[in-house]
Amino acid sequence: MSKHHDECPCGSHKLLAECCKPIHANHALATHPEQLMRARYSAHVLGLVDFVVQTYHASCDAEQHRAAIAESIALTWLGLEVINSEIAADGQGYVEFKAGYKEAGEEYILQERSRFVQESINGQRYWFYIDGEYPQPPPCEQPAPSAPVTSNKTVGRNDPCPCGSGKKYKKCCG
Repeated sequence: MSKHHDECPCGSHKLLAECCKPIHANHALATHPEQLMRARYSAHVLGLVDFVVQTYHASCDAEQHRAAIAESIALTWLGLEVINSEIAADGQGYVEFKAGYKEAGEEYILQERSRFVQESINGQRYWFYIDGEYPQPPPCEQPAPSAPVTSNKTVGRNDPCPCGSGKKYKKCCG
């Protein structure tokens, strides 16, 4: 039996059956936003579009964006590193992470500080992903573009906004 075969894709070094798989079956089992974020990442690796859609907060209207979510899930996901996670004094949860993925033969790193909110539904508490921010490097590290960049690639609702604001496209120009 291969070590990686049964290991959870979220990087916890636990078995999938003891880590994210139970949360995929009942997302109320995620008692901390980091657990939900890890389960959402694992769902991307495992192709679980329904789980990702269902764990967006209702205000995001994720069902309307199912095709873009499925496109994101179809990428080759390479690994997850959780940088920080917390539940703030206002009760919202935050998880900063880096996730590697491969698209069209190129490798990329997605770094995000995700925001989660918790709601009670039928007596059970659920965390939901609501939005995220993309950390910006200091201005001195941002080279000036030499020419405008054009592309036919569609910008997904959760991709960084092409305007360079550091926000997700859906929260900025989308």
